[in-house]
Amino acid sequence: MRTTLLLAAALATTLHAAAAEPQAAPAETPGMTRIFNGKDLTGWEGDLSLWSVKYGVIRGETTAENPAQGNTFLIWKDGTTRDFELRLSFRCTAANNSGIQYRSARLPNKPGAKNQWRLKGYQHEIRNEQKLPNVAGFIYDEGGKRGRICLVGEQAIWADGKKKVQASLLDGEAFKTLFKLNDWNDVVIVAQGNRIRHYLNGRLTLDFTDDPALALLDGSLGLQLHAGRPMWAEFKEIRIKPLD
Repeated sequence: MRTTLLLAAALATTLHAAAAEPQAAPAETPGMTRIFNGKDLTGWEGDLSLWSVKYGVIRGETTAENPAQGNTFLIWKDGTTRDFELRLSFRCTAANNSGIQYRSARLPNKPGAKNQWRLKGYQHEIRNEQKLPNVAGFIYDEGGKRGRICLVGEQAIWADGKKKVQASLLDGEAFKTLFKLNDWNDVVIVAQGNRIRHYLNGRLTLDFTDDPALALLDGSLGLQLHAGRPMWAEFKEIRIKPLD
């Protein structure tokens, strides 16, 4: 019993120490490519009744009169996301959630269906909320069976059929201070092999190593509009670079 308590105390101390030492985002890699020109949707495809460019940013918007027919995506046409560094800024309404889809598979079109822009794979969640765990940055298994694969604040691996948390990267108070409610937030995603790291406003918020047997290693990049309640989401300064 005493040994168990000592181990638990040691683990708690380790997690607290990890959360107390913020890890900064890496400096931007030279030679990144801007994949949104700030003028129009050249290089992207999606439902143009929902996606547009306004005031130099990509804007996706659904309304009661013009809802999304299921989760739908604006898909980048000019490349894929194997090993990569992605940087962009986003803001959105709190009415619903959005996402950045990467290493994702394009789902087959259904004859006659209005939504022909569907993806399945890793998603960097986009939300305008400050209270963990329902915040921007966790990995969601869009179209899959694992749900929320890794949460904001976790350094984790997937092994033996489940997630195993190794350390804590930040707590609820730290995230509340970090996230800019109703404003632009900067995202960095770095994916190399089966390891994925998410950064928000210059700080590491998630570090996940997937099971090699389950890891998605390449696929499409897209921006999501969620079905359901009317919403909007905006994206700008989108740039990417493959990593060796």
